[in-house]
Amino acid sequence: MPPALLFDLDGTLLHSDPLHVAVFIELYAERGRHIDQTYYLKQIHGRQNAEIFSRDFPQEDPQALSEEKEARFRARLPARVDPMPGLGALLDRAEAAGARMAVVTNAPRANALAMLGAIGATDRFEALVVGDECARAKPDPTPYRVAMETLGVRPEDAMAFEDSPSGLRAARGASAFVVGLRSSLPHDRLIEAGAHASISDFSDPALDPLLETRFKTGAPQ
Repeated sequence: MPPALLFDLDGTLLHSDPLHVAVFIELYAERGRHIDQTYYLKQIHGRQNAEIFSRDFPQEDPQALSEEKEARFRARLPARVDPMPGLGALLDRAEAAGARMAVVTNAPRANALAMLGAIGATDRFEALVVGDECARAKPDPTPYRVAMETLGVRPEDAMAFEDSPSGLRAARGASAFVVGLRSSLPHDRLIEAGAHASISDFSDPALDPLLETRFKTGAPQ
């Protein structure tokens, strides 16, 4: 069976968290609530908008708030954004090795397409799996299982890259080998949430032995 690389999007393929933080702070301030990056990381990061807004603004329509939040995010997203360091080289290496690749995200499809376009990676992945379009989104493992089924790969041949506890739990629950990116959280937090290993970004030398094992034999879980 071919190996597979499965990628989260926000905070994994690009540093998008600063834009999300700014939009959430703005929306909350308009409603008389002050939040900061610490609140974002503890209470918002990796969660679905419906859950967040239902909890924090139960008097408002969570779907309408979600659509407003994501529209503001897309409006602030530059036309071109630098991808996570080392991403291009990793994708080239994976293609040369015959690996299958997919993006697995809780972001709305419109956001996902905008972000992939901004980093110039729209055509680099065979599949885009959106959590809201699955029976259950992350932290449930369903989106990762859908990606594996779509690509025709076994869990033991899949390596997933994630940066949030929600995503890490989802990938680990789908029995992938999980690599956490330290774009927002430190190593210990990533391991605690389910990562088998962590890297600073895709140029981290620590990724090389993990890829070598995966591309050759499929690493044991």
